[in-house]
Amino acid sequence: MDLKELCHKHFELFSNKDIDGLAELYDDNIVLRDWQYFAEGKSAVLSTVRGIFNTVDSILVTPLALYQDANTVAAELEILINGAETILVTDVITFTDDKISSIKAYKG
Repeated sequence: MDLKELCHKHFELFSNKDIDGLAELYDDNIVLRDWQYFAEGKSAVLSTVRGIFNTVDSILVTPLALYQDANTVAAELEILINGAETILVTDVITFTDDKISSIKAYKG
């Protein structure tokens, strides 16, 4: 599958709080790093994401632009939290064998 399509799928699953769907996209050795969290390994990353989901009623991730270079996609995102708070985020997502192996998120 096209890596940009996989990113769109990731953002849709994230917006739907679909932990099982996200688990299918994540590499066993995935690393998640953002301005607040760091997690390594699928279990730890899913636990972190589950914790994020538990702190919000709703979350909507809207990709504004996607840029691909080899096995990495940079995504400019608008994230709407609880229908009220909007944050701008850039995700740098790396893939290994069509699985997400790294997500580095930058706020602002």
